[in-house]
Amino acid sequence: MKNSENILLKDFDLVPFGSFSDTDYKEAILDGIDKARKEIDEITQNTQAPDFENTIATLDFAGQHLDRVTSAFFNINSAETNETIQNIAQEVSPLLSEFSNDITLNEALFKRVKAVYDSRETLDLNREQQVLLEKKYKGFARNGANLPEEKKARLREIDTQLSKLALTFGENILAETNKFELHITEEKDLAGLPESTIESAAQTAEEKNKEGWIFTLEYPSYIPFMKYAENRELRRQMAVAFGAKGFHGDKLDNQDNVLKIVNLRHERANLLGYKTHAHFVLEERMAKSPENVNRFLEDLLAKAKPAAEREFKQLEHFAKERDGIEQLEKWDSAYYSEKLKQQLFELDDELLKPYFKLENVIDGVFTVAKKLYGLRFVEVFDVPKYHKDVKTYQVFDEMDNFMAIFYADFHPRPGKRGGAWMTQFKGQFKKDGQNERPHVSNVCNFTKPTPSKPSLLTFNEVTTLFHEFGHGLHGMLANTTYPSLSGPSVFWDFVELPSQILENWCYEPEALELFAKHYETGETIPMVLIDKIKKAANFQEGMQTLRQLSFGILDMSWHGADPSGITDVKAHELAAFENTKLYPDVAENCMSVSFSHIFQGGYSSGYYSYKWAEVLDADAFAYFKENGIFNGEVARKFRDHILSQGGTEDPMVLYKRFRGKEPNPEALLKRAGLVK
Repeated sequence: MKNSENILLKDFDLVPFGSFSDTDYKEAILDGIDKARKEIDEITQNTQAPDFENTIATLDFAGQHLDRVTSAFFNINSAETNETIQNIAQEVSPLLSEFSNDITLNEALFKRVKAVYDSRETLDLNREQQVLLEKKYKGFARNGANLPEEKKARLREIDTQLSKLALTFGENILAETNKFELHITEEKDLAGLPESTIESAAQTAEEKNKEGWIFTLEYPSYIPFMKYAENRELRRQMAVAFGAKGFHGDKLDNQDNVLKIVNLRHERANLLGYKTHAHFVLEERMAKSPENVNRFLEDLLAKAKPAAEREFKQLEHFAKERDGIEQLEKWDSAYYSEKLKQQLFELDDELLKPYFKLENVIDGVFTVAKKLYGLRFVEVFDVPKYHKDVKTYQVFDEMDNFMAIFYADFHPRPGKRGGAWMTQFKGQFKKDGQNERPHVSNVCNFTKPTPSKPSLLTFNEVTTLFHEFGHGLHGMLANTTYPSLSGPSVFWDFVELPSQILENWCYEPEALELFAKHYETGETIPMVLIDKIKKAANFQEGMQTLRQLSFGILDMSWHGADPSGITDVKAHELAAFENTKLYPDVAENCMSVSFSHIFQGGYSSGYYSYKWAEVLDADAFAYFKENGIFNGEVARKFRDHILSQGGTEDPMVLYKRFRGKEPNPEALLKRAGLVK
């Protein structure tokens, strides 16, 4: 019997956080599955001949209540999880996977979809409808609709196992992150660390009822420690702990999970008629094939590697001259890079942080959005929140039309996974004459305020905030009819364009002057510091590019070939990294077992997308630069042809409509300083 008090069983607009218990999620998800099944049954039992409206459009809008509940649930499982939530996730994920299979393997439903698809030439469909029809048909054909029954049964088994393995993988990494702490009791071991970092560590120790200072593997604690701590042995301990997450041979070890995931993905691809998982995935990407991705990565590698090797030699020489370091290790990388950057550019992150108070940076990104797209953000206090740290805003356009709800969640805590991401509690779509507006969320892990200082961001954290907000704009400015084509529902190697292009404004004086103000004096960041930021923008760009390429190559090594012969995760990883290796290997470390992007997130066979989108963003921003970074006409084109269009057309068609031509890869190489 249903719990009449469970508010999640009813339709809602804003997720009613605070008005239900965690245990209510399970009932609401099960109820949502039942409702969605009935909606699918109505389509298959419709006695009228299948057409676009009664089959394709109706299918796209089916299951909306389930989508709302699961969006809330899985967002919370990432941003504010606990044991109850994790247990429910393990229970409902296989059920959701089964339900998804029930749709794609539903013969009666596929028959109707195929009938509409086969008659597409005779239908008077607009471009968005044509794309939706093709997407729906491919969604069935690519996911087993044409398989014989025994293979359909195996596909269901695989998908159920994969859903549980991804959850377990992520839970293990979160548990590993929360488990480790470096407890320092002697002040001499804090040498080199900034005052704000020390204060945060003291605050963490106090929260844990311990004396001294505690450093963790959360980024706001880990990064400054690796960058500034003079004690090399303690840096080693931190680096080894960070790199050993999921690699301890205990119950939180992810090696077996990695091997199971890649083999199941490969078997699934083979079942569906594809050579590898990468062949399956990339068919629906701009890159189209593993061969194109590998060629792209190899071309960039050829250009970046000589620069990376020069930069590494320079760093080795610097460390030896400065401190007599004979062998540069991974735990030396951030420390000596920071010292070298200070020497070459007289630029120190600690020098910049006072100008990047979190609240000012938020105001800054809002101002940039206003100058580019006419958006106005108003903080509101009546939107239910899942945690007190979350800030909420209503978003309006230049005509005062309501555009979106925006949630901002910026500080780490034990129930929150690491990293930064954009997500939605509700997507945009048009139905019954209404343009339903989205509820968009940015989640990050930035330095917390301390008793004596507000949250002051590193420059890297500033670019991260802009990056995620760029994804947010893709959601907020969406203006399509169908939910599955709206906002960031685009090819995975196109989705990073709106996020990565916005990072460029962080380097421009015209933008920095809007928000980079000293938190104590109110002084605008001096031009001399802006010049240094710009000059340092390409510092160790070769090494950074090599690092990103190594991740893309590792991803393709797992997914672009038959993995059944791989028995040793670490050995496989070392082979994949061979051409991109600069530092000696650390025996206790393995990246694959904590590579959440490809084993828990949606980036399998897609990590190259970051570099792919950089080609697009460098070329697109060059267009802004030619005309002024706040040029209204260029911004309007980017909004109208990219941000608002979602997945309603092929990404290259949209890009050329904005830019007037295909992207020029030289723009990226020039910006990175890899070619003159």
